[in-house]
Amino acid sequence: MSHDAPHTAPSPIIAGLTGRCPSCGKGSMFTGLLNLRPRCDVCGLDYSFADAGDGPAVFVILIAGFLVVGSALAVEVMFEPPFWLHAILWLPLILVVTLLPLRAMKGLLIALQYHHKAAEGRLAGEAEP
Repeated sequence: MSHDAPHTAPSPIIAGLTGRCPSCGKGSMFTGLLNLRPRCDVCGLDYSFADAGDGPAVFVILIAGFLVVGSALAVEVMFEPPFWLHAILWLPLILVVTLLPLRAMKGLLIALQYHHKAAEGRLAGEAEP
C-alpha cells in the first residue's frame, strides 16, 4: 500500500543553516565553502534565483564586531593587559566568529529568499528583462 504523501517544504531556517536545498531539504546547496551549486542534486531546483549579495558578510561582520569589540573592551577595563596580549586573544577569535558562520548565513539568506519568493524590485509598468 504505497501512496505519495504531499510534499511538505522544509523549514527555511533549518535548511538554510545546514546548507540544504530550500525546496526538498535533502540536497546540498554548496559545492565548496561558499560556492553555490547550479541546481539541487536531489530535486533539481535551479539556484539561479539565488542572490545573497553582501548580506551574509554584513550580518556576520556586525555580529562578530559586537562580540569581539565588546569582549575586548571588557577585558581592557577589567585587566588592562598589554596590547600584544590583546592581539593574541582577539585575532583567533575574529577569524572564528567571521569565517565559521559565513556559509550558514549565506544558506539562510538564500533559503529565506526562496521561501518568500523574493525577487529583484521592479517599478509598476516595467517590463521584465
